[in-house]
Amino acid sequence: MKQKRKEKPKAEDLQTAKKSESEELHQTIENLQKEKDELFGKLQRVSADYANYQKRAPKQIADTISYEKEKIIKTLLPVLDNFEHTLQNAQTAENAEVLVKGIKIIYDQMLDILKSHGVEQIKAPGEIFDPAMHEAMMQKAEPEKEDNIVLEEFQKGYKLNGRVIRPSKVIVNKLQSEQVAQQQVPEQKKTQKETGSAEQIINNQ
Repeated sequence: MKQKRKEKPKAEDLQTAKKSESEELHQTIENLQKEKDELFGKLQRVSADYANYQKRAPKQIADTISYEKEKIIKTLLPVLDNFEHTLQNAQTAENAEVLVKGIKIIYDQMLDILKSHGVEQIKAPGEIFDPAMHEAMMQKAEPEKEDNIVLEEFQKGYKLNGRVIRPSKVIVNKLQSEQVAQQQVPEQKKTQKETGSAEQIINNQ
């Protein structure tokens, strides 16, 4: 059997196919143009919002700082009032003890206000020297006290929300190596004695 020859596409069909492809391409171009316009519009809005934010941010920061300053100052005003009253009554105070008592009340009030703002005093005398919280101004050697202990405090240190804003200025106990060894001997004997007592109690049981 003879195979049938493939019929050549008609000119009209070719024109129709080309027209359809052209329309699809045109539609794609329009969609892309539309998407581009939408993205450009969004970019313009974001750019405008950022420019406005840059203008607003410094004012907002300044307003916040001003508000916080005002709040802190308001909490300090009662302390100032009490100072004024104490000074006014100083001349009529019966003795210095009364005046000192009034000043002590104001001092405690000030500490309470600072504490409400997250400020606390750093413990120093009797504490182990900590370079993160203490600044050694001098060294002394007192054999009856433990090595590296803070003996005295020149100036109080403070922490704000747990962060050191001013270290305590202190005098530190620094012993010679032989003095440290002498301190350790009684401690070892004490430990041995306590251990022996514990063993004796267990044996008696």
